[in-house]
Amino acid sequence: MDKLVIEGGVPLQGEIPISGAKNAALPLMAASLLAPGRHVFTNVPRLRDIRTMERLLHHMGARTEHQDALTIDTSSITRPEAPYELVKTMRASVLVLGPLAARHGRARVSLPGGCAIGARPIDLHLRGLQAMGAQVDLEGGYVHVHCERLRGTAFTFDQVTVTGTENLMMAASLAEGETVLENAAREPEVVDLADYLTAMGARIEGVGTAIIRIRGVESLNPGTHRVIPDRIETGTYLVAAGITGGRLRLTHCRPDHVDAVLRKLKDAGMTITQDGETLTAEASHGPIRSINATTWPYPGFPTDMQAQFMALMTLGDGVSIIKEQIFENRFMHVSELRRLGADIVLDGRSAVVRGVPFLSGAPVMATDLRASASLVLAGLAARGRTDVSRIYHLERGYENLDGKLQAVGARIRREKE
Repeated sequence: MDKLVIEGGVPLQGEIPISGAKNAALPLMAASLLAPGRHVFTNVPRLRDIRTMERLLHHMGARTEHQDALTIDTSSITRPEAPYELVKTMRASVLVLGPLAARHGRARVSLPGGCAIGARPIDLHLRGLQAMGAQVDLEGGYVHVHCERLRGTAFTFDQVTVTGTENLMMAASLAEGETVLENAAREPEVVDLADYLTAMGARIEGVGTAIIRIRGVESLNPGTHRVIPDRIETGTYLVAAGITGGRLRLTHCRPDHVDAVLRKLKDAGMTITQDGETLTAEASHGPIRSINATTWPYPGFPTDMQAQFMALMTLGDGVSIIKEQIFENRFMHVSELRRLGADIVLDGRSAVVRGVPFLSGAPVMATDLRASASLVLAGLAARGRTDVSRIYHLERGYENLDGKLQAVGARIRREKE
């Protein structure tokens, strides 16, 4: 197993290209199950989760090839199921549930796993499918779905769920009649999926708002689609510029997707300029300003940036209060940041961060994907050596992170543990 070794204290300087968004690519891959034939996706990142979804599609009978583009041929889906061995490592596997039910009338999908950042139940997915006429049973850790053709319905999510919105939107695309999803997720990844579904022939209105209307069609056709840039990777490297006192130019961005993050980083004293699809981020000449942040569904401050922002605030000039409103167990990075010298006190769903003059390198252990990124960021700023273990979490969501950081001056390398 590999670990990352970081010799901190180097201001990062240079250019980093932003990769395609994992959280957009995975539902697009699941959407390929809705239409037999050859689907082509460009700008797909090479990540552990992408490979897991490929293996899942192979298990069902699809053929894939990932060269310059990712090609998925779903002409012959012989096993509409997602086994525990694959689903346990990646919660996004549940996204195949809606497409399989809609196209094949049946699905057998293991209850999901993934990052240990709190209970993320799929009950809203299942209730939505039941409202569309599906029979849903739970047996032996698996969800069994059976139906004839799904029927359009009106369904209100009790809470905003990205994967729930995506799953039911895909299912409704082939349902009979109109489906109205209320309190739907508005994330750019949802919009990206809807754009591809529309290109396939789906009839969708209101995407990007809290009410989405889908008028089902008899069939869909495969197509070609470019995955949007990863807004969380963008935010992570913006923080890297600030926490190291450096200057980074990020290319192939969607600045409109990171508005909430940009506002917070500017409030913290960073200088950030935009030129088309490029963002240039520069640290302030004075200390980082301590500011508060609260996570909310999009377009609010993203929960997937909470850990990275906390790493930045550990070096702030005062006290910052960070509230986590999305997941109930997303402060596991706090104890590891403390090992580097951070002053953080937890109070329920809030973290009180008192800025310190500097961080000191130490061995730390990653607990989930975004926690891993926060530890790398803190290590880049810390004095001395930081060893980050269990980096397989990072490989789920960041394409070539150590290589990209090396290219802008970071002293970071992989070693065997």
